[in-house]
Amino acid sequence: MKFICSKSSLSAALQIVSKAVPSKTTMSILECVMIDATEDFIRFIANDMEMGIQTDIAGNIIENGYVALDAKIFFEIIRKLPDADVTVEADINGIVTISCEKSRFNIPGRPGDDFTYLPEIQKIDGITLSQYTLKNLITRTIFSISENDPNKIMGGELFDIDGETLRVVALDGHRISIRKAALNSSYPARKVIVPGKTLNEVSRIISDSTEEEVSVFFTDKHILFSFAHTLVVSRLIEGEYFNVNQMLSNDYETKVTVNRKELVSSIDRATLLVKEGDKKPVIITIGDTALQLKINSTMGSMNEELDIEKKGKDIMIGFNPKFMIDALRVIEDETVDLYFVNPKAPCFIKDTADTYVYLVLPVNFTTVD
Repeated sequence: MKFICSKSSLSAALQIVSKAVPSKTTMSILECVMIDATEDFIRFIANDMEMGIQTDIAGNIIENGYVALDAKIFFEIIRKLPDADVTVEADINGIVTISCEKSRFNIPGRPGDDFTYLPEIQKIDGITLSQYTLKNLITRTIFSISENDPNKIMGGELFDIDGETLRVVALDGHRISIRKAALNSSYPARKVIVPGKTLNEVSRIISDSTEEEVSVFFTDKHILFSFAHTLVVSRLIEGEYFNVNQMLSNDYETKVTVNRKELVSSIDRATLLVKEGDKKPVIITIGDTALQLKINSTMGSMNEELDIEKKGKDIMIGFNPKFMIDALRVIEDETVDLYFVNPKAPCFIKDTADTYVYLVLPVNFTTVD
C-alpha cells in the first residue's frame, strides 16, 4: 500500500475516527485505526465495538492495500509533521513508512484482516435533517443524561419520530430535557434510545451549517449517521424508555416570566459561595413583582432580587443551582416562563410553541433569616 495526501486532510480524518478508539481495551486491535486504500479514496476506520466511525479523504493512491496502525502513535506523528504532503507506505513485512519533507518514521503495522469493519446498514429506513438542527437538539439536551447510572437507559437519549417532528429527550432522575424540531418530510413513527457517548461525538464532528445535511438510518439494534464523507455507526440501547408524558403537566399555581440572562447571572453568582461537591441549594422566593434568590453556606451568603411578571400564588422553593443553570443556558429566548405547583413539585421551563421543555426537581432546604 502506498498513497500521498495532504497533512491537513490526513490529520482531520484521524481526528474524526480517533473518537471511536477506546482508551482502555483488552483487544489491542481496537487501539488501531484501519487504513483502507483499495478503492479510489483513502478510508479510515476506528471501532470500539459499541461505536464505529469511518471517513474518506482524497489522495494519490499509488499502490492499493490496507493496514492497521496504532491510532495514538499514528495521530501524534501526523499532527507534528510539517504542513505539506505526506506519503504513507506499507511494505510486505507490515512496516509502515511515513514521510513528509525531511521527516521519516517507520512504525509496525498490523494485518488489516484482524480488524472488525463497521456493520453493514442499509440506508433505507431513516430521516434527513440539517447538521445545525441535529447539533442543536443534542447539545441542548445531552447534559441531562446520567452516564454512570446502573440503568443504561439513563445514559442515552430518546429519539422520538412522529410524522414531521423529531423529539429528543434526556433525563437523569433529577431533571428532564426535551427539545423538538420540525423535519422536512413526514416519517413513520419510531422510538430509539441512542447512547449519550455516540451523540456527544456526533455533535463534535458535525458542523453548525443549516445547508449541510445529515441522514440518520435505523435498524433494530443500530443507528447510522451519514454526512459528508463520514459514517458513525452505534449500537442502540435496548429497552423501553420512560413514559415522559406522565411526568409532564400543564397545571400550575404560579407562573413567572423573567429575563433569562439576568436569572442565569444571578444563580451563577450564588454558586461562588458553594464548594465543589457541596449540594447547597439556591432558595427562590417569588412575590408579586420580584424574584428573590438567596443562598447561605459556610463561605457566606447572598441575597438578590430580579424583576418579574407573576401570575398566581407566592412560593418559596429550593433548587440545585447547576441544574437550573444547565437548562437556562441552552435556551435562546430573551425571557423565560417558569411554572410552579408547590415547593415539592418540579419546576417547568417551557415556551408557548412547545419547542422545549425543561423539568427540574426541587430540593429540600432549611430557611435561615
